[in-house]
Amino acid sequence: MKSNYNRIGEYIRLVDERNTSQNITLLLGLTISKEFIPSVANIVGADMARYKIIRKNQFACSLMQVRRDKKMPVALLRDYDEAIISQAYPVFEIDDTQKLLPEYLMMWMSRAEFDREACFYAVGGVRGSLEWKDFCSMELPVPKIETQKKIVKEYNTIVYRINLNDRLNQKLEETARSIYKQWFEDFEFPDENGKPYKSNGGEMVYNEDLDMEIPKEFRDGFINDIVDVIDGDRGVNYPGQNEYSIEDYCLFLNAGNVTNTGFAFLNTSFISKEKDRVLRKGKLNRNDVAFTTRGTVGNIAYYGKHIEYEHIRINSGMIILRGKKYKMAPLYVYFMMNNDVMKMSIKNYLSGSAQPQLPIKDLVTISILIPSRTILEHFVNIIINLQNHIDLTNKQNRNLYKLLGVNLSKLSSGYHYRSEA
Repeated sequence: MKSNYNRIGEYIRLVDERNTSQNITLLLGLTISKEFIPSVANIVGADMARYKIIRKNQFACSLMQVRRDKKMPVALLRDYDEAIISQAYPVFEIDDTQKLLPEYLMMWMSRAEFDREACFYAVGGVRGSLEWKDFCSMELPVPKIETQKKIVKEYNTIVYRINLNDRLNQKLEETARSIYKQWFEDFEFPDENGKPYKSNGGEMVYNEDLDMEIPKEFRDGFINDIVDVIDGDRGVNYPGQNEYSIEDYCLFLNAGNVTNTGFAFLNTSFISKEKDRVLRKGKLNRNDVAFTTRGTVGNIAYYGKHIEYEHIRINSGMIILRGKKYKMAPLYVYFMMNNDVMKMSIKNYLSGSAQPQLPIKDLVTISILIPSRTILEHFVNIIINLQNHIDLTNKQNRNLYKLLGVNLSKLSSGYHYRSEA
C-alpha cells in the first residue's frame, strides 16, 4: 500500500434498507456512465417493497460484468433526497464524512484508472464480475478533509460551468427549432412588410405532392435539389483497424460520433495525412451536414466554422449533405431533417432487418418543402448566429471536460495535497 493510500473498505459500509412501506415511488436506474437516471423498467405488478431505498449522499453500484463493460457503474445520489433502485445493486455510504467526503470518493471512482483497476480485479470473478471484497480492497489517497473540500470545490466549479453551458445551448436550440417551425410549418415568416406571412394574408396554394397548402413562392422538390448527397468512401483504400490512432492528421468519424444533438467527439479515431490523401470521398467541408444512414438512422450534425477539427472524414455509415448554388442551404436541411414530419418519412423508407439502413436512392425520393431563396437566405442569416454560439459553447465544454480529466488525474499524483507532507 502506498504511504498516503488507504483501502476504500475502511471508509464505507453497506446499507440494505427496503421500501417496505412502499411510500417511495421514484425508481432510478444506474448507467455505465456513472449516473442515475429515471428507470424505464416495467414495474406493473412488481412488489415495490423489495426495492432498495437509496438516500442523498449514498452510493449505488453494479459489480456485474465489469470486465466485459470495462467500467464499474457507480453513482452518488445528489439530486434527490431519496429514491428506490433494483435490489441487485449494492448500496453503500461513507462511515464518517469528516474523514472522507462522498463527493471526493465519487471523483476518485470517476477516473479511467479506477475502472482499469476494477477490470483487473474482475478477471477472477464469476462472469467477469467484481467481488465486493475486492472493491473494498481498492485504494485511494485520503488527504485532510480541508484539502478534500478544496479539491471538490475546484471540480464542482468546472461541472457547474459545463451544466450552465448545456442549459444555455438547450435554450438556443429550442429557439432555433421554434423559428424553423414558425417559418416553415406555420408559414409565419416575415413578409415584405415584416409581418407574419400567413396570418397577414400571404397567398397560399395547394401542393398536391406535399398534400398541403404552401406559400405561393415555395415549391416541392427533393433533397438533392438544394444539396449534394455524398456517400462515405467504401473503396479498397478504406482504413483498416491498424490504421487508426488516438491522435493524428484527420478525424475519422463513426456513427457514434453523430448524435441527435450534433457531434460527440468522444472515443474518436484519427488517420494519417497519407491515408487521408488516398481516400476518394467522405471528407467534410465547412457548412456540410453529416447524416447517419445505417444503424441509428437520422442522427445529424452541422460542421460549422467553430468546430476545432480542421480535417474530418466520415465512415461508410453516413452521408454528407453539401450546399450547391447556396452553400448555407445545409443549415436549412439540418433543421428540416430534425422535424417530426421528416423523421416519419425517413422511418417509412428504412430497409434491413438486423441493421436499419436508409439508402441514398431512397432518401432522394422523399418530397420536401423548398422555400424561396430569399426566405431561405433570411432564415440562415438568423440561425447561423445561434448555431455559431452553440458551437462555441460546445467547444468550450469540450475543453472543460479535458480540464476535469486533468483534475481527476491529479488525485493519484498527489498534486493537490503535497503540501500536507
